[in-house]
Amino acid sequence: MTLSIPLFPLSAVLFPGGVLPLRIFEPRYLDMVSECLKTDSGIGVVLIRNGREVGEVADTYEVGTLCHIRYWHKRPDGLLGVTLQGEQCFRVISTEVRPNQLIIAEAELIPESPAIPVTESHQQLVDLLKQIINQLEPPYTTITPAYEDAAWVSARLVELLPIDLPAKQELLMTEDAAQRLDTITAMLSKMDIL
Repeated sequence: MTLSIPLFPLSAVLFPGGVLPLRIFEPRYLDMVSECLKTDSGIGVVLIRNGREVGEVADTYEVGTLCHIRYWHKRPDGLLGVTLQGEQCFRVISTEVRPNQLIIAEAELIPESPAIPVTESHQQLVDLLKQIINQLEPPYTTITPAYEDAAWVSARLVELLPIDLPAKQELLMTEDAAQRLDTITAMLSKMDIL
């Protein structure tokens, strides 16, 4: 199934089930948020490969996460605050840049992998994730935890750990959650965290 969605190029990787608080100030993204709130449509969060979040249109990776706006408010600094909730991964087929520099993509949804339980060998990752989440504030503390689900645990760890962005993108594109947990374990061992 293909769909047409506005892309939000960011220096962040968001997985399905994750939350991402943002401050919106560029006119093209204010228009995008307004349209998405009116039509209850999705936004595609994609990692920037080359370029920046502001100004010129950035070059992005092809795989991202379809999100919906879960919460929005006017911030004390006058900017718009939104919290995006990740829903499902997608692959960009083609893009078109509108005159206001907003990128609209034709994208296909990537089917979700079946849920698999966290094995005993990855239990220390669950313990680490619980420690991290206990130190955070909303919106991270308001998501319903699924500590028994390998995909959920691996996704939250990738979002929250200090892993470089291309590696996070590679893990987003890894469909096997157990393999993702193995990769995270190896990365944390190199960082002397595990």
